[in-house]
Amino acid sequence: MPASIILSNLSLATPDGRSLLSNLDLTFAAERTGLVGRNGVGKTTLLASISGEHLPHSGRVLVNGSIGLLRQDVQLPARAAVADLFGVRPALELLRRAERGDASADDIATIDWTLEARLEAELARLGFDPSPDTELSCLSGGQITRVRLAALAFAAPDFLLLDEPTNNLDRDGRKALTDFLASWRGGAIVVSHDRDLLETVDAIVELTSLGATRYGGNWSGFRERKAVELAAVRHDLAHAERRLSEIDGKTQQAAEKKARKDSGGRKKRAKGDMPRILAGARKDRSEDSGGKTAQIAERQRAEALEAVDAARRRIEILQPLSVKLPATGLPAGREVVWLDGVSAGYRPEQPVLRDLSFAVVGPERVALVGPNGSGKTTLLKLIAGELRPLSGIVRVRPDFALFDQKVSLLDPGLSILDNFRRLNPKAGANECHAALARFMFRADAALQAAGNLSGGQMFRAGLACVLGGQTPPSLLILDEPTNHLDLESIEAVEAGLRAYDGALLVVSHDEAFLQAIGMTRRIDVAAKVLRIDGGIV
Repeated sequence: MPASIILSNLSLATPDGRSLLSNLDLTFAAERTGLVGRNGVGKTTLLASISGEHLPHSGRVLVNGSIGLLRQDVQLPARAAVADLFGVRPALELLRRAERGDASADDIATIDWTLEARLEAELARLGFDPSPDTELSCLSGGQITRVRLAALAFAAPDFLLLDEPTNNLDRDGRKALTDFLASWRGGAIVVSHDRDLLETVDAIVELTSLGATRYGGNWSGFRERKAVELAAVRHDLAHAERRLSEIDGKTQQAAEKKARKDSGGRKKRAKGDMPRILAGARKDRSEDSGGKTAQIAERQRAEALEAVDAARRRIEILQPLSVKLPATGLPAGREVVWLDGVSAGYRPEQPVLRDLSFAVVGPERVALVGPNGSGKTTLLKLIAGELRPLSGIVRVRPDFALFDQKVSLLDPGLSILDNFRRLNPKAGANECHAALARFMFRADAALQAAGNLSGGQMFRAGLACVLGGQTPPSLLILDEPTNHLDLESIEAVEAGLRAYDGALLVVSHDEAFLQAIGMTRRIDVAAKVLRIDGGIV
């Protein structure tokens, strides 16, 4: 039987019982499918259900073939090495014993002599070739992602399930992944907001609160068809609303006409101009006629309302995220970050950063750039005070906020509302709810536990709790902020950050994002020497 994934009447819910998707009927064949949709709609949960890690609320998942899953975040064992991700450490140790002449005859009969060559080939395919013994703790997030992708390909599953695979990847890593996926001949379901990656797929499945819709073709074709469909649906909705308005107008006119006629009849009866029997008969006919007219009008209005509701059900009514920030009051000449001759890392004998010097003054917008493993995240931890320098001086303005990739400034055990109160202890109840509402956490949505949020929702909640107060911090430190955001949220965050009047220090491989928020300077962390004025040498 050909490899396939069949979802039958599938319904999914969050761990706390909130409904996500209902009655899905989908089939995935051995092709590359992009899975798109807004943050929190259920994309990651759907992948987990397909892989068997999440039990559906109802319905069935039928998988014909083997599956390899790349999760967004995964906890790695202490001292795990590249060979452990490939699951070949025992086989490699046996091969090396044989090369040393320490293997028995029975061992030699089971040895895979091509193992190392195949490992090297898969790693090279993703553009990164560490030794199998390299510990993962020595690698950057992007390098680990490449190794994990190579390990999945090495296992040769029938289907790849990739959840935001471009997260943490630098430009070269993204190109390597795009080329890898373009050449993949098995099935693949890719959750991503990376438009370049989505251009390589064969089909797009869009998840919304209305369900799932499949579109043949890549991202560009999907956007074109969506635009045509939305225009048609909006036309139908406008027509239905006009029809309802016309019926309401005619009903009102008929009611007013009847009221005038009834008033005239009452006046005649009061004057005694006609016999009582005749007046009573006319009154009865009027009431019968009015009742029938009202019934017809009510039926017509019900039909028009149903048409309006049917049109509205075809449009997912979503209020866009709008990020509007109060002023920080940061003066143009105020120093916010200053490093002089700094070396830093996790092992004194092997610093990640050496003799680093630069400054950020006033509302500058500085991008920290460099390939995976060059030390960008280490530098952010150093500036945020999470890592002490091995040598040199670090000074940072105290009112800053660090948005790391896990948004660890939020307590996962608390609700979004309680996190806001914790970070803004002077805010009143109305101020708390108003601030969270601006970031689309209204009413019960603000009571969700932070630990149950999707990656994109988590980032948005972090923004709400840090930037929703009366005075936002004068320095924002952002580590790959677009990793978990859907495309609409990225555009909204871009708009908000363009209006922010404080300093920005940003690590991002999303070039479009950096351009959109108006970066004024770039610092290449991989450069050997950085002048204090920030110029790159």
